[in-house]
Amino acid sequence: MFERLTDKFSQIFHKITGHGKLTEKDINEALKEVRLALLEADVNYKVVKEFLMSVSNKALGQEIMKSLTPGQQIIKIVNAELTELMGSSYQALELTGRPPWPIMLVGLQGSGKTTTAGKLALFLKKQGRKPFLVPADVARPAAITQLTRLAEEVEVPVYPSTTGQKPAEIAAKSLTAAGTVGADVIIIDTAGRLSIDKTLMDELKQIKEQTQSREILLVADGMTGQEAVRIAQDFNRQLDLTGVILTKMEGDTRGGAAMSIRAVTLTPIKYIGVGEKLSAFEPFHPDRMASLILGMGDILSLIEKAQEMFDQEEAQNLMDAVAKDGLTLDEFRKQLTMIKKIGKVDTIMSMIPGLGKLKKLREANPDPNELRRLEAILDSMTKEERQKPGIIDASRRRRIAMGSGTTVSDVNQLLRNFNETKRMMAQFLKGGSVSRVVSAIGNRFR
Repeated sequence: MFERLTDKFSQIFHKITGHGKLTEKDINEALKEVRLALLEADVNYKVVKEFLMSVSNKALGQEIMKSLTPGQQIIKIVNAELTELMGSSYQALELTGRPPWPIMLVGLQGSGKTTTAGKLALFLKKQGRKPFLVPADVARPAAITQLTRLAEEVEVPVYPSTTGQKPAEIAAKSLTAAGTVGADVIIIDTAGRLSIDKTLMDELKQIKEQTQSREILLVADGMTGQEAVRIAQDFNRQLDLTGVILTKMEGDTRGGAAMSIRAVTLTPIKYIGVGEKLSAFEPFHPDRMASLILGMGDILSLIEKAQEMFDQEEAQNLMDAVAKDGLTLDEFRKQLTMIKKIGKVDTIMSMIPGLGKLKKLREANPDPNELRRLEAILDSMTKEERQKPGIIDASRRRRIAMGSGTTVSDVNQLLRNFNETKRMMAQFLKGGSVSRVVSAIGNRFR
């Protein structure tokens, strides 16, 4: 996220941190460049003006000018102001009182409401909640089918809506239905339009009245910059939004929406969508986002992501199995799943201070096609072959290649990688290091 903006800030701050002392002129020149960078990122011009005024007032203070490290002090000020601009701290959903708690997802057509409903359901399920998906978009018939499929994928119940029902009626009946299926959170996917109109708003107001929704979350496309801010203003005036979810934030978005919405509407950004997968959904932490934008990394998010991806118990079981019987292709196959969870290395690198700037590291990503080819080869083997790789002779290799749609050369390469990994793991296990074991496996697929 925000790669271009981060690069701009890095260039600006590199200049001022290179000076032992800073003059007022140095600071003003740097702030002019910051202003330009923010405007290019499509941040609301009023927000930029107020932001720079606040930074300038603090940066020109005597304690900064006389500091031994004025450049670093200014970066610290900008970081604090960016954090404040985006909301200071993470704003969780208000899920208190007696369940079930209705949550309305609203927004324009194409913003990603239906997919976001599935993502939110999966996120809340991981938090120990029991979500219930409700398709209340009867204007787009495919929306009901889409949300039903997402509910099946996430493995949560879904209300059996039909296009003949009125949205407010669906929402009202879902309250009773949620109790029947034992749900405590109701996620209502509402209709959108190409633009805001009276019909849409009247429909949403009726749903709000029928359900007394605890949370009304605007789903907005993060790539639209100030347009997303304008949409948030319009929805907020009509519905009193409690939060915003920004979608499509995984690309090099300009950042205007993330840096402007809260300041303009006083409505917090609660979550962001960072990819197509249902798991690509994260809480919005203003402090972490500010650090990321300034190229300072996001260690806390990296730790949380690692804890989610990395099963310590499973890794220990792997170590025990290898120590007892040696690495098998069955265990090798399980680790492919872990590698796939990690995804793009550049996402991880951006969270580590300093490493996100290194182009070679950003490009060191596992090839998804290669991982799928390896899985196909392993799945074409018999259980005995995966347990005892030594029995895989030439005829078996030809059969495995034919069954997986690959070549004998591909099979040979996998077995060579496996044997090398097995040798490396045997060495690392002497030190008992789980992280080094996983690293050894991961390096075979770079």
